[in-house]
Amino acid sequence: MLRRLLVCLALVLAPIGAGTASAHQQKFTISTVSFNARTGMIEIAHQVPVHDAEHALVVQRTGNPNIHTPDIIGSEDSREAFARYVRRRFLLMVNGAIITPDYVGSEITGGSLWVYQETPAPEGEVLVRLNSQILTDVWARQENRVNIGGGTAVTTFIFHAGDVPQAAPLPR
Repeated sequence: MLRRLLVCLALVLAPIGAGTASAHQQKFTISTVSFNARTGMIEIAHQVPVHDAEHALVVQRTGNPNIHTPDIIGSEDSREAFARYVRRRFLLMVNGAIITPDYVGSEITGGSLWVYQETPAPEGEVLVRLNSQILTDVWARQENRVNIGGGTAVTTFIFHAGDVPQAAPLPR
């Protein structure tokens, strides 16, 4: 009787545990591209869930012999390896020219890894064309949101694997 009760209880609770397990990988990133009037720079901030970043390092086989089991929180080598990966997977064009933004650094906030980049903004109007393919080579259902601008003047693009670049003016 007790055995039958435990089996029934396990069957009832199994879907709850399955939902928790599948929620572990979030499969999304958020990048923000904005103009900093004080510095005259275009600033880019990429927010990636830590667990997704660690999983990507395992899948990508970083080529760094010091990273056997990625630890984004505890290992600067792991953070830097993932930051290099992010920089390869994010395309930025400014007024028609392909730009390789400078890497500023990375940090952990809550459950997210932040990767920061910047590049000088040209004078006058700025048209950015971009494509975020971060983690799309890891998960087919990956979704990458890119917010351009700040405050109330924001344009948002959503990218999936294989999407083409999108363009928008960068508000000053």
